[in-house]
Amino acid sequence: MSKSSSLTSAVAERYATSLFDLAHESKCVDAVEKELSSCLSSIESNSDLKRLVFSPVFSSVEQEKAVAALCKEAGMGKNTASRYVANFLCVVASNRRLFLLPAIVSAFRGLAAKFRGEISAEVVSAQKLTSAQEKELKATLKAVAGKDVSLRTTVNPDILGGLIVRLGSRQIDTSLSSKLSSLKLALKEVG
Repeated sequence: MSKSSSLTSAVAERYATSLFDLAHESKCVDAVEKELSSCLSSIESNSDLKRLVFSPVFSSVEQEKAVAALCKEAGMGKNTASRYVANFLCVVASNRRLFLLPAIVSAFRGLAAKFRGEISAEVVSAQKLTSAQEKELKATLKAVAGKDVSLRTTVNPDILGGLIVRLGSRQIDTSLSSKLSSLKLALKEVG
């Protein structure tokens, strides 16, 4: 890992830990995790918000004002969890660290999962999994890991079919695109 990415990871961990400690004291870890995930999803699905978060063109004052306005417009602050997340986002913006938000959210999810005695798994599928499929996958992964598993699912049609599952340091790739690539390589070796 490069020096800058490990520094970035360490900074994201510190921010996530600070928010987690506050949420834990107030007994609202799950609600804060849900609010954070919702904010990140909103940012990832909106090109203007992405630009605000990731562009170095905006000053910390501009980012903080924009984040505060967005949080107010979204109705954040009506409960403890959303108030914490809104204030947290403003602090992150004022410190010019909004670009770390995906890493911060990921680190927070990891802390929350550890707190609940879970292990996190990232699952990539060609199409959205049904609730029955998610339930079955959780049960299978729980049998492998020996702990409850929280799933973070994403859809990537490029894998054509199957799943890519990352559980801790392990990755299981049963995607159709990987199988086709392996077959293509095998056929090249034969011919």
